[in-house]
This record gives sequence, structure tokens and C-alpha cells, in this order.
Amino acid sequence: MVGTGLYQIVANSFLDHLEPVLGIGPVAALLYVLIGYATGLYDLRAALAKKRRDSGRIFAQWTLVILLLTSLAFLMKSGAVYSRGSVICFSLLAPLLLVGCRRFAKRIVAGVVADGQVKGLRAVLLGTGEELAALGFEELLEKFGFTEVERVAFPTGRGGGFAMSAGEAATLEHAIGVARIRGAEAIVLAFPWSDTRKVELVRDGLRISPLPVRLLPDRRIRSLAGNPSFRLQNSLSVEIQRGPLSRAEQASKRLLDIVGALVGLVVFAPLMILSAIVVKLDSPGPVFFRQKRNGFNAKEFSIFKFRTMTVMEDGATVVQAKRFDPRVTRFGRLLRRSSIDEVPQLINVLMGDMSLVGPRPHALAHDSHYGRLLSDYAFRHHVKPGITGWAQVKGYRGETALVEQMKGRIDCDLWYINNWSLTLDLKILSLTCLELTSRRNAY
Repeated sequence: MVGTGLYQIVANSFLDHLEPVLGIGPVAALLYVLIGYATGLYDLRAALAKKRRDSGRIFAQWTLVILLLTSLAFLMKSGAVYSRGSVICFSLLAPLLLVGCRRFAKRIVAGVVADGQVKGLRAVLLGTGEELAALGFEELLEKFGFTEVERVAFPTGRGGGFAMSAGEAATLEHAIGVARIRGAEAIVLAFPWSDTRKVELVRDGLRISPLPVRLLPDRRIRSLAGNPSFRLQNSLSVEIQRGPLSRAEQASKRLLDIVGALVGLVVFAPLMILSAIVVKLDSPGPVFFRQKRNGFNAKEFSIFKFRTMTVMEDGATVVQAKRFDPRVTRFGRLLRRSSIDEVPQLINVLMGDMSLVGPRPHALAHDSHYGRLLSDYAFRHHVKPGITGWAQVKGYRGETALVEQMKGRIDCDLWYINNWSLTLDLKILSLTCLELTSRRNAY
């Protein structure tokens, strides 16, 4: 509109017939934005690249937009409607304004980043002292999109062999613990790429964490990326471990959990009230049994169940319930066989500690015991624990007297994690209803 108006004022000294150009601006803007989005022009890291000049890219993309508009007008046989002078004025004016707007926007973005108002993914930075010292806070955000919550220095000793030293293992465990406590969304590695031993050992050690792990380019690679003769993207990094579920998948699973838990609590409310009354009258003690369990990323939470035993074990030693266990109360035996004792865990689902479907959480003592015996045991914590799971519908319920029984359960849990889908969750929920009628290994 401005370009056409300026041309008409200069050429004709008056404004006339502006209606035909009303649609050109939005179409041109849409084409320009789509091309810019595809080429990464609107990436935040590109906006933060202070030394990068975008004028050339803007003029190139705008030229492509004009060519597309010209082709579109030719195909639609509408070129005669538009004044050539107006089109030329529009074509020259727009890129100048785009360059000015781009510079202004970059100043605003740089200002809010400097004030700490823009943050990337929360990450724990783990690496050698030399690599950490060469990687600043701003560079980590601008080039890779991460905001560090803490950095952990890995031991500098070279070591040898195919296993970590005690100091390296302790540092790695500390980094995983820090990521869990600080609510990190990723673990970022800063190691020399030439030290393949450390990179491989750290990668294997971090498999127990559900967080995505990325290996940043070392100092030498970053120096090459800064050389104009090399065409490397600013976001160059290697993803060596992907998170088990994407954000969209987590959101959809959480939505199913909330809806299912609310419906379940409403439907089972009369049964829960009746069970609570009978539990209280059947034997002395509280209505609910609470016990510490490990959840997602091995974060502890208290699980709710109706009390079915005369004991309330929650320590270093927890004895699993056996068939005809004398500790089970009279009414508790009925609750356990029908799995009604698990219904209060719908509260855990609403609180976000558990999911409707997932690996069943075990007592902390059992996690510690089987974690030493089975190398894949910790992978169960890559997703939230569930009220039911693939292992339960496959018959792996009740006591695990043999390590082979627990291994079978772990194999089912890992298969579920690697093959998750909403359809699978709904299938497991349906199969759970059938499994409850069979009462296999429920005692």
C-alpha cells in the first residue's frame, strides 16, 4: 500500500485504485515468512549472532518472493491489473524496511537475553575443566540453546581400561543427582572429541538417566565453525541419547492420565469409602499405607495404597508378600486379590508422580537390590511408574522370588518404553480389566 501510494503521488500527484494491491502485501509477507522459517532466519540463535549480517539473506529471500509473485500473477493472468511502477517501488522499498526491522529486532532480543529474560533448555553441563572454561554462559545459550543450571567438572586423569575409575563414577553419579534435584531438562557434555574413551564411558553411564544427552563440539571444532571458510551451523552438536518421550507425547499421555484418574476417582468413590471403613474396622492401624518409591528419573515419592497388612515396612529391608502371608489381614486379602488396594494410586496419578500405565514402582530396598543384579533395571525410571503396565498384563504380578522373574518383568517394561503409544496405553488398560478377573499371582 505504501509503495503504490508513493508511486502514484510522484507519478500522478494523487491516489487512485488502491484496492487491487490490498492482497499483495499479505501474500508477499506469507511467502517471505515461510521461506525465512525454512532457512532458519527466525531462529533465536541466528538473531543472537552479533557478528552475522543478514542483509544479503534478506535481499536474496525477497528476490525469490518477487519472482514467485510474478510467476503467480502470470499464471493467473492478472499481471495487467498492477502498475509496473507500483510493483518496482514496492520491490525496492520492502527489503530496505526489512533490513531495518531486522536490526531493530536483534537489538531487542539481545537486550532481553542480556537481562536474563530469555532462557534455553535447563541443562547440567558436564565436562573436563579445560572445555568448561572455554564455554561461556552466553555462548551456550546463543549457539546451542541451553541455559546451564550447574556445571560439573569431570576428573582430568586419563585413566585406562574399559571401566570408569571410582572418581569418574562418583562424578557421573553426582551429575545425574544434580540434574534430578535442579529439574534439568538435558545433560550437555563438553569433552574433547579426541578422548573417545571418556565420551563412550560417560555415554554408557548416562543411560540410566531419562534425560536427553548432547555432546557439544570441543574448542577445536568450535574454532572451525567460526571460520568463514567453513559452512557449519551454529547448532552443531551430537545427540547421543534421546529422551524416551517427546514433549507432545508427554502432554498427550498426561492428558490421558488426568482424565482417566478423575473418571476413576468419581466411579470408585463409593467403593473407596466403603473399603476405608472396613480397613479401619478390620484391624488396628491407618487406612492408607504409604511407602517411598522411585518415580521418573529416580525421584522419590510416597505411594498410596489401602493398608492390607499388619506391618508398615518402609526402610532398608522390605519383605515381599508371599502366598498365604500371615501378615495380610482378613479384609486385606480380598483387597489384594481384587487389586482394590491399588485404587488410591489414582491420587498419585493426579499429583503427577505416577501414570495410569507404566512400569510398576518397587520399594526402595528392592530397587537397590535388583539394581545391583540387573544392568537394565534403572531404565524403568525413564518414564513415570504406572498403576498397571505391560508386565502386569503379561502375568508378571506378585512376588519375584527368582531373579529370572524380575528380569522378565524388566524386559516387558523396557519393551513398553521403547514402543510407547497412546493406543498401547489404551490396550494395556483394557487388558488389565481382563487380567483382574483371572487374579493370576494376586495374593
